[in-house]
Amino acid sequence: MLDRIALILSIIGALNWGSIGLFQFDLVAFLFGGQDNIISRIIYSLVALGGIWCISLLFRDREEITRSREEVPELR
Repeated sequence: MLDRIALILSIIGALNWGSIGLFQFDLVAFLFGGQDNIISRIIYSLVALGGIWCISLLFRDREEITRSREEVPELR
């Protein structure tokens, strides 16, 4: 579950950075009242933590990931 949350947060961050790079438009800042707003800063921090968690996916054994999916029936 934590892997999926981290992946979703990383996707949100990637889309936000893409909009900044392509259109000079910060979607998070627009939606939550600017970069200095506390909610925006919380979102930026959660995205960063999600990205850091996703680094662990690079170093996990593929067998471990497959085995954990087999243990939880709804993930099949």
